[in-house]
Amino acid sequence: GILQHPDGTVLKQLQPPPRGPREQEFYNKVYDSDCCDSILLELREYLPKYFGVWSPPTAPNDTYLKLEDVTRKFNKPCIMDVKIGQKSYDPYASAEKIQQQVSKYPLMEEIGFLVLGMRVYHVSSDSYETQNQHYGRSLTKETVKDGISKFFHSGYCLRKDVVAASIQKVEKILEWFEGQTQLNFYASSLLFVYEGSCQATTVRLSDVTLAEKRRVPKGLLSGGDVLEYNNNIHVINSTENGKIEASVSKGLSKFYALHKKACSKRHHSQLSLKVENSEQDNVWKSSTCITQEHLNGNVLPQLEKVFYHMPAETKESANVEVRMIDFAHVFPSNTKDEGYIYGLKNLITVLQNILDN
Repeated sequence: GILQHPDGTVLKQLQPPPRGPREQEFYNKVYDSDCCDSILLELREYLPKYFGVWSPPTAPNDTYLKLEDVTRKFNKPCIMDVKIGQKSYDPYASAEKIQQQVSKYPLMEEIGFLVLGMRVYHVSSDSYETQNQHYGRSLTKETVKDGISKFFHSGYCLRKDVVAASIQKVEKILEWFEGQTQLNFYASSLLFVYEGSCQATTVRLSDVTLAEKRRVPKGLLSGGDVLEYNNNIHVINSTENGKIEASVSKGLSKFYALHKKACSKRHHSQLSLKVENSEQDNVWKSSTCITQEHLNGNVLPQLEKVFYHMPAETKESANVEVRMIDFAHVFPSNTKDEGYIYGLKNLITVLQNILDN
Protein backbone atom coordinates (compact mmCIF):
# COMPACT_ATOMS: atom_id res chain seq x y z
CA GLY A 1 0.00 0.00 0.00
CA ILE A 2 0.85 3.67 0.03
CA LEU A 3 2.53 4.97 3.19
CA GLN A 4 2.55 8.51 4.56
CA HIS A 5 5.89 10.21 5.21
CA PRO A 6 6.01 12.73 8.08
CA ASP A 7 6.97 15.49 5.63
CA GLY A 8 3.61 15.19 3.81
CA THR A 9 4.74 13.10 0.85
CA VAL A 10 3.64 9.53 0.19
CA LEU A 11 5.82 6.45 -0.18
CA LYS A 12 5.19 3.74 -2.75
CA GLN A 13 7.28 0.64 -2.20
CA LEU A 14 9.33 -0.32 -5.22
CA GLN A 15 7.88 -3.45 -6.84
CA PRO A 16 10.08 -6.50 -7.59
CA PRO A 17 12.06 -6.41 -10.86
CA PRO A 18 11.47 -5.65 -13.60
CA ARG A 19 8.40 -3.56 -12.67
CA GLY A 20 9.88 -1.53 -9.81
CA PRO A 21 13.14 -0.52 -11.51
CA ARG A 22 11.17 0.29 -14.68
CA GLU A 23 8.86 2.67 -12.78
CA GLN A 24 11.83 4.28 -11.01
CA GLU A 25 13.58 4.73 -14.34
CA PHE A 26 10.46 6.38 -15.77
CA TYR A 27 10.28 8.92 -12.93
CA ASN A 28 14.03 9.58 -13.13
CA LYS A 29 13.78 10.25 -16.85
CA VAL A 30 10.80 12.60 -16.60
CA TYR A 31 12.15 14.50 -13.58
CA ASP A 32 15.80 14.61 -14.63
CA SER A 33 17.11 18.07 -13.71
CA ASP A 34 18.88 18.23 -17.08
CA CYS A 35 15.77 17.29 -19.03
CA CYS A 36 15.05 19.71 -21.89
CA ASP A 37 12.56 17.56 -23.82
CA SER A 38 9.35 19.61 -24.10
CA ILE A 39 7.21 16.47 -24.24
CA LEU A 40 8.56 15.18 -20.92
CA LEU A 41 8.53 18.62 -19.32
CA GLU A 42 4.83 18.97 -20.13
CA LEU A 43 4.19 15.44 -18.86
CA ARG A 44 5.27 16.57 -15.38
CA GLU A 45 2.07 18.62 -15.17
CA TYR A 46 0.01 15.42 -15.20
CA LEU A 47 2.05 13.34 -12.72
CA PRO A 48 2.51 13.49 -8.96
CA LYS A 49 5.73 15.38 -8.18
CA TYR A 50 8.66 13.02 -7.70
CA PHE A 51 11.19 13.46 -4.89
CA GLY A 52 13.50 10.53 -5.58
CA VAL A 53 13.72 7.32 -3.56
CA TRP A 54 13.74 6.78 0.20
CA SER A 55 14.65 3.91 2.52
CA PRO A 56 13.78 3.64 6.22
CA PRO A 57 16.80 3.67 8.56
CA THR A 58 15.67 0.36 10.05
CA ALA A 59 15.40 -1.35 6.64
CA PRO A 60 17.95 0.21 4.26
CA ASN A 61 17.30 -2.45 1.61
CA ASP A 62 13.62 -1.48 1.29
CA THR A 63 13.22 1.19 -1.39
CA TYR A 64 10.27 3.53 -1.76
CA LEU A 65 9.37 6.07 -4.41
CA LYS A 66 8.79 9.41 -2.70
CA LEU A 67 5.84 11.16 -4.34
CA GLU A 68 3.53 14.11 -3.90
CA ASP A 69 0.38 13.38 -1.91
CA VAL A 70 -2.24 14.60 -4.37
CA THR A 71 -4.99 14.30 -1.73
CA ARG A 72 -3.22 16.33 0.94
CA LYS A 73 -4.82 19.69 0.22
CA PHE A 74 -8.35 18.33 0.47
CA ASN A 75 -10.48 18.24 3.60
CA LYS A 76 -12.83 15.43 2.51
CA PRO A 77 -11.06 13.97 -0.54
CA CYS A 78 -13.15 11.91 -2.95
CA ILE A 79 -10.84 9.55 -4.83
CA MET A 80 -11.26 7.35 -7.91
CA ASP A 81 -8.64 5.18 -9.62
CA VAL A 82 -9.34 4.41 -13.29
CA LYS A 83 -7.05 2.13 -15.30
CA ILE A 84 -6.73 3.47 -18.86
CA GLY A 85 -6.12 1.64 -22.14
CA GLN A 86 -7.45 -1.23 -24.20
CA LYS A 87 -4.82 -3.61 -22.82
CA SER A 88 -3.82 -4.03 -19.19
CA TYR A 89 -0.81 -6.15 -20.17
CA ASP A 90 2.39 -4.99 -21.84
CA PRO A 91 3.94 -6.23 -25.12
CA TYR A 92 6.33 -8.50 -23.24
CA ALA A 93 3.66 -10.30 -21.21
CA SER A 94 3.53 -14.09 -21.39
CA ALA A 95 0.52 -15.88 -22.87
CA GLU A 96 -0.47 -16.87 -19.33
CA LYS A 97 -0.28 -13.26 -18.12
CA ILE A 98 -2.33 -12.05 -21.09
CA GLN A 99 -5.03 -14.61 -20.42
CA GLN A 100 -5.05 -13.71 -16.73
CA GLN A 101 -5.48 -9.98 -17.43
CA VAL A 102 -8.12 -10.43 -20.14
CA SER A 103 -10.17 -12.73 -17.93
CA LYS A 104 -10.24 -10.12 -15.15
CA TYR A 105 -12.18 -7.69 -17.37
CA PRO A 106 -13.00 -8.95 -20.88
CA LEU A 107 -14.62 -5.59 -21.75
CA MET A 108 -11.34 -3.68 -21.34
CA GLU A 109 -10.64 -3.64 -25.07
CA GLU A 110 -14.13 -2.40 -25.93
CA ILE A 111 -14.60 0.14 -23.12
CA GLY A 112 -10.97 1.26 -22.89
CA PHE A 113 -10.85 1.80 -19.12
CA LEU A 114 -11.64 0.07 -15.83
CA VAL A 115 -12.67 1.59 -12.49
CA LEU A 116 -10.28 0.07 -9.94
CA GLY A 117 -11.96 1.68 -6.95
CA MET A 118 -13.54 4.81 -5.53
CA ARG A 119 -14.10 6.51 -2.21
CA VAL A 120 -16.86 9.13 -2.14
CA TYR A 121 -17.78 11.47 0.70
CA HIS A 122 -21.52 11.89 1.22
CA VAL A 123 -22.39 15.23 2.75
CA SER A 124 -25.85 14.00 3.76
CA SER A 125 -24.54 11.26 6.06
CA ASP A 126 -21.06 12.70 6.79
CA SER A 127 -19.57 9.36 5.75
CA TYR A 128 -17.64 7.71 2.93
CA GLU A 129 -18.93 5.14 0.47
CA THR A 130 -16.22 2.84 -0.85
CA GLN A 131 -16.23 0.63 -3.94
CA ASN A 132 -13.46 -1.85 -4.77
CA GLN A 133 -12.20 -3.33 -8.03
CA HIS A 134 -15.01 -5.89 -8.13
CA TYR A 135 -17.46 -3.00 -8.52
CA GLY A 136 -15.59 -1.72 -11.57
CA ARG A 137 -15.41 -5.17 -13.14
CA SER A 138 -19.17 -5.56 -12.77
CA LEU A 139 -19.80 -2.54 -15.00
CA THR A 140 -20.88 -3.18 -18.58
CA LYS A 141 -21.06 -0.93 -21.61
CA GLU A 142 -24.66 -0.14 -20.64
CA THR A 143 -24.05 0.52 -16.93
CA VAL A 144 -20.61 2.16 -16.93
CA LYS A 145 -22.06 5.69 -17.12
CA ASP A 146 -24.23 5.21 -14.03
CA GLY A 147 -21.36 3.37 -12.33
CA ILE A 148 -18.96 6.28 -12.74
CA SER A 149 -21.62 8.90 -11.94
CA LYS A 150 -21.72 7.51 -8.36
CA PHE A 151 -18.28 9.01 -7.87
CA PHE A 152 -19.63 12.50 -8.53
CA HIS A 153 -22.69 12.28 -6.28
CA SER A 154 -22.52 13.99 -2.90
CA GLY A 155 -25.55 12.23 -1.42
CA TYR A 156 -27.56 15.38 -2.14
CA CYS A 157 -26.83 16.04 -5.78
CA LEU A 158 -24.64 15.30 -8.77
CA ARG A 159 -21.52 17.49 -8.63
CA LYS A 160 -21.70 18.73 -12.20
CA ASP A 161 -19.03 21.32 -11.45
CA VAL A 162 -16.61 18.48 -10.66
CA VAL A 163 -17.62 16.51 -13.76
CA ALA A 164 -17.01 19.56 -15.97
CA ALA A 165 -13.63 20.28 -14.37
CA SER A 166 -12.65 16.60 -14.69
CA ILE A 167 -13.46 16.62 -18.41
CA GLN A 168 -11.19 19.62 -18.93
CA LYS A 169 -8.33 17.91 -17.06
CA VAL A 170 -8.67 14.64 -19.00
CA GLU A 171 -8.83 16.57 -22.29
CA LYS A 172 -5.47 18.18 -21.48
CA ILE A 173 -3.94 14.73 -20.92
CA LEU A 174 -5.48 13.55 -24.20
CA GLU A 175 -3.87 16.51 -26.00
CA TRP A 176 -0.49 15.43 -24.63
CA PHE A 177 -0.98 11.86 -25.86
CA GLU A 178 -2.10 13.07 -29.29
CA GLY A 179 1.15 15.00 -29.62
CA GLN A 180 3.72 12.40 -28.46
CA THR A 181 5.16 9.22 -29.95
CA GLN A 182 7.88 8.53 -27.37
CA LEU A 183 6.12 6.40 -24.79
CA ASN A 184 3.39 3.77 -24.57
CA PHE A 185 1.60 3.19 -21.25
CA TYR A 186 0.09 -0.12 -20.11
CA ALA A 187 -1.79 -0.85 -16.87
CA SER A 188 -1.44 2.83 -15.92
CA SER A 189 -4.19 4.77 -14.18
CA LEU A 190 -5.74 8.19 -13.77
CA LEU A 191 -6.26 9.30 -10.19
CA PHE A 192 -9.27 11.61 -9.75
CA VAL A 193 -9.50 13.67 -6.55
CA TYR A 194 -11.99 16.37 -5.62
CA GLU A 195 -13.22 18.14 -2.50
CA GLY A 196 -16.26 16.33 -1.12
CA SER A 197 -17.14 18.91 1.50
CA CYS A 198 -18.78 21.97 0.00
CA GLN A 199 -17.75 23.90 3.14
CA ALA A 200 -14.05 23.30 2.62
CA THR A 201 -11.63 25.60 0.89
CA THR A 202 -7.89 25.22 0.61
CA VAL A 203 -5.43 27.66 -0.93
CA ARG A 204 -1.74 26.85 -1.27
CA LEU A 205 0.78 29.61 -1.87
CA SER A 206 4.48 29.28 -2.65
CA ASP A 207 5.47 29.25 1.01
CA VAL A 208 2.24 29.86 2.91
CA THR A 209 -0.47 27.28 3.45
CA LEU A 210 -3.88 28.43 4.61
CA ALA A 211 -6.37 25.63 5.08
CA GLU A 212 -9.74 26.17 6.65
CA LYS A 213 -13.20 24.70 6.73
CA ARG A 214 -15.93 27.24 6.38
CA ARG A 215 -19.64 27.56 6.87
CA VAL A 216 -21.22 30.74 5.53
CA PRO A 217 -24.67 31.40 7.02
CA LYS A 218 -27.12 33.19 4.74
CA GLY A 219 -26.84 36.94 4.90
CA LEU A 220 -23.60 36.96 6.87
CA LEU A 221 -21.59 38.52 4.05
CA SER A 222 -23.85 41.50 3.44
CA GLY A 223 -21.04 43.80 4.50
CA GLY A 224 -18.39 41.71 2.79
CA ASP A 225 -16.18 41.69 5.88
CA VAL A 226 -16.68 38.63 8.07
CA LEU A 227 -16.88 34.90 7.41
CA GLU A 228 -18.09 32.37 9.97
CA TYR A 229 -15.94 29.31 10.57
CA ASN A 230 -16.77 26.11 12.40
CA ASN A 231 -13.45 24.29 12.50
CA ASN A 232 -9.75 24.78 13.01
CA ILE A 233 -7.70 27.22 10.97
CA HIS A 234 -4.14 26.28 10.11
CA VAL A 235 -1.55 28.82 8.98
CA ILE A 236 2.01 27.83 8.11
CA ASN A 237 4.57 30.48 7.27
CA SER A 238 8.07 29.36 6.29
CA THR A 239 11.03 31.49 7.36
CA GLU A 240 14.79 31.39 7.01
CA ASN A 241 15.00 29.26 10.14
CA GLY A 242 12.52 26.67 8.90
CA LYS A 243 8.77 26.59 9.34
CA ILE A 244 6.87 28.41 12.01
CA GLU A 245 3.45 26.95 12.56
CA ALA A 246 0.58 28.88 14.09
CA SER A 247 -2.64 26.97 14.54
CA VAL A 248 -5.92 27.97 16.13
CA SER A 249 -8.23 25.20 17.29
CA LYS A 250 -12.01 24.69 17.32
CA GLY A 251 -12.73 27.60 19.65
CA LEU A 252 -12.42 30.02 16.77
CA SER A 253 -15.66 31.14 15.19
CA LYS A 254 -14.76 34.28 13.24
CA PHE A 255 -12.15 34.94 10.62
CA TYR A 256 -11.64 38.53 9.49
CA ALA A 257 -11.33 39.10 5.78
CA LEU A 258 -8.53 40.94 4.03
CA HIS A 259 -8.80 44.69 4.11
CA LYS A 260 -10.02 45.68 0.67
CA LYS A 261 -7.42 48.44 0.46
CA ALA A 262 -4.62 45.89 0.82
CA CYS A 263 -5.99 43.99 -2.16
CA SER A 264 -6.66 46.99 -4.36
CA LYS A 265 -3.50 49.07 -3.92
CA ARG A 266 -0.29 47.70 -5.37
CA HIS A 267 1.99 49.69 -3.06
CA HIS A 268 0.75 47.79 -0.01
CA SER A 269 3.43 45.22 0.79
CA GLN A 270 1.54 43.15 3.35
CA LEU A 271 -1.80 41.44 3.79
CA SER A 272 -2.88 40.86 7.36
CA LEU A 273 -4.89 37.82 8.32
CA LYS A 274 -6.51 38.17 11.73
CA VAL A 275 -8.24 35.57 13.83
CA GLU A 276 -10.58 36.29 16.72
CA ASN A 277 -11.79 33.86 19.35
CA SER A 278 -15.33 34.89 20.27
CA GLU A 279 -15.93 32.05 22.71
CA GLN A 280 -13.62 33.58 25.31
CA ASP A 281 -14.24 36.87 27.10
CA ASN A 282 -10.83 38.17 26.15
CA VAL A 283 -9.97 38.46 22.48
CA TRP A 284 -7.02 36.41 21.27
CA LYS A 285 -5.58 37.47 17.95
CA SER A 286 -3.03 35.98 15.63
CA SER A 287 -1.73 37.38 12.38
CA THR A 288 0.69 36.49 9.65
CA CYS A 289 1.95 38.45 6.69
CA ILE A 290 2.31 37.57 3.03
CA THR A 291 4.68 39.79 1.09
CA GLN A 292 3.82 40.92 -2.42
CA GLU A 293 6.91 39.04 -3.67
CA HIS A 294 5.07 35.79 -3.01
CA LEU A 295 1.78 36.87 -4.56
CA ASN A 296 2.66 35.59 -8.00
CA GLY A 297 0.45 34.01 -10.65
CA ASN A 298 -3.21 33.81 -9.76
CA VAL A 299 -2.82 33.97 -6.01
CA LEU A 300 -5.01 37.02 -5.47
CA PRO A 301 -7.99 35.49 -7.27
CA GLN A 302 -7.45 32.36 -5.17
CA LEU A 303 -7.42 34.39 -1.97
CA GLU A 304 -10.66 36.06 -2.98
CA LYS A 305 -12.25 32.60 -3.14
CA VAL A 306 -11.28 32.08 0.49
CA PHE A 307 -12.51 35.38 1.81
CA TYR A 308 -15.57 35.99 -0.33
CA HIS A 309 -18.24 33.32 -0.66
CA MET A 310 -18.59 31.70 -4.07
CA PRO A 311 -21.51 29.40 -4.94
CA ALA A 312 -20.52 25.74 -4.99
CA GLU A 313 -22.23 25.36 -8.35
CA THR A 314 -19.75 27.53 -10.23
CA LYS A 315 -17.15 25.62 -12.24
CA GLU A 316 -14.34 27.78 -10.84
CA SER A 317 -15.02 26.55 -7.30
CA ALA A 318 -14.51 22.90 -8.24
CA ASN A 319 -11.19 21.89 -6.72
CA VAL A 320 -10.26 18.88 -8.85
CA GLU A 321 -7.04 16.97 -9.51
CA VAL A 322 -6.55 14.38 -12.27
CA ARG A 323 -3.08 12.79 -12.29
CA MET A 324 -1.50 9.87 -14.11
CA ILE A 325 -0.13 7.17 -11.78
CA ASP A 326 1.38 3.66 -11.93
CA PHE A 327 4.22 3.39 -14.44
CA ALA A 328 5.60 -0.12 -14.03
CA HIS A 329 4.65 -0.87 -17.65
CA VAL A 330 5.82 2.15 -19.66
CA PHE A 331 7.89 1.44 -22.77
CA PRO A 332 9.71 3.47 -25.43
CA SER A 333 7.79 3.78 -28.69
CA ASN A 334 7.83 5.48 -32.07
CA THR A 335 4.06 5.56 -32.53
CA LYS A 336 1.09 7.12 -30.80
CA ASP A 337 -0.31 5.23 -27.82
CA GLU A 338 -3.58 4.37 -29.56
CA GLY A 339 -4.84 2.10 -26.78
CA TYR A 340 -4.48 4.81 -24.14
CA ILE A 341 -5.94 7.45 -26.47
CA TYR A 342 -8.94 5.18 -27.14
CA GLY A 343 -9.53 4.82 -23.40
CA LEU A 344 -9.24 8.55 -22.74
CA LYS A 345 -11.70 9.39 -25.53
CA ASN A 346 -14.22 6.84 -24.27
CA LEU A 347 -13.86 8.11 -20.70
CA ILE A 348 -14.42 11.70 -21.85
CA THR A 349 -17.54 10.57 -23.75
CA VAL A 350 -18.92 8.89 -20.61
CA LEU A 351 -18.16 11.96 -18.46
CA GLN A 352 -19.79 14.22 -21.04
CA ASN A 353 -22.91 12.01 -21.05
CA ILE A 354 -23.05 12.25 -17.25
CA LEU A 355 -22.84 16.03 -17.52
CA ASP A 356 -25.43 16.34 -20.30
CA ASN A 357 -27.98 13.90 -18.93
